[in-house]
Amino acid sequence: MRSRRAPINLKLTDYQAVAEFRYQIRRFLRFSEDAARTAGLEPQQHQLLLAVKGMPGGRAARISDLAERLQIQHHSTVELVDRLAARGLVSRTLGEADRREVYVQLSPRGEQVLNALTLPHKNELRRAAPALVAALYEVTGKRHGMGLRKTPHRKDGPKRKNGTASRASA
Repeated sequence: MRSRRAPINLKLTDYQAVAEFRYQIRRFLRFSEDAARTAGLEPQQHQLLLAVKGMPGGRAARISDLAERLQIQHHSTVELVDRLAARGLVSRTLGEADRREVYVQLSPRGEQVLNALTLPHKNELRRAAPALVAALYEVTGKRHGMGLRKTPHRKDGPKRKNGTASRASA
């Protein structure tokens, strides 16, 4: 995508901030992938279960909604739902107003599996939050107005040239 604006001169710290943010996200995603596999699911299967349960506004999840939430193609979402339905983790119903719409619900077994995965995810997010928030602050350059507090750095970690603790130690 091309912009008509003059090019922005990025600094090394810009690249470092984006790299750190991606690293922190990837650490959480790796945790999530490992937890899903330990529970006998593929990571996308876990993501679909979570998307069904966590639809904004508590609305029913249509296949098209799930494809958008998982950022995958419609046909890939259908295949994912097929696999989860075969395992008894979800069920489908047709829309009443539009019979072309397919809604996906968690089965009681799907609820159990998702519940077992969600608590460790919440705990991991609590643990990872300071580093994620600090990395997001560095990328955006914003510390106020985001509804987030600045997280103090630990004093025992390695120091940067400017004398502050590095994010890796936070």
